[in-house]
Amino acid sequence: MLTDHTDPSRVLIELSDLDGDDEIVKLYGEPLRHIVTWARTYLTRPHPELGRKGPVCPYAQTSLDKGTFYLAVCRGEPTVADLTGLLAGYRAWFQRLVSPEGVSPQFRTILVLVPDLPDDEAAAVIDAAQLELKTDYVRAGLMIGEFYPGPPPKAGLWNTDFRPLGSPVPLLAIRHMVASDFPFLKDDPEQTAAYLERFGDRPPAVLREAIAAVRPG
Repeated sequence: MLTDHTDPSRVLIELSDLDGDDEIVKLYGEPLRHIVTWARTYLTRPHPELGRKGPVCPYAQTSLDKGTFYLAVCRGEPTVADLTGLLAGYRAWFQRLVSPEGVSPQFRTILVLVPDLPDDEAAAVIDAAQLELKTDYVRAGLMIGEFYPGPPPKAGLWNTDFRPLGSPVPLLAIRHMVASDFPFLKDDPEQTAAYLERFGDRPPAVLREAIAAVRPG
């Protein structure tokens, strides 16, 4: 288990910790293990409705295998303000984390679970927090994704009838922005500008035309 030196109350749970007896694991072991199982059986596998080959998340398997798949818990039933405040702290810590030698930062992720949040409240709280946080995350070269039972109404990139963001426990996921993230950012000018600053000179071939259409000048 990792502890943030700037705030000892902020911890990250590693997969090996789920076999231990730390207080947070004793209290929330069931939802934590549920999410790991979901990651192993959903994120790392192909899906018939995905619309492309390969796993749902191209990075999850390596993250799980290389020890860069971290979990955190937001206890209780937070307000949107509570959750955005907590995630601001995790964003700062995420940027200080160092991946093991030979493991690209793109495989590092933090999943902040909100297991006490009732399913009928999860959509409103998680969606609002993600919306409020997203631009600041993108400016920092990061992405924050919303997941909860439902699933969230956002459509998949390759099949608009597919809803890929369903998870058994409400959570927000932090990861590094990658060049293929443009479709998630193109509708917001600030987010598009942040993307172009990082990837505008080396866009993926499949996105070059779409990126050229929004490039200033």
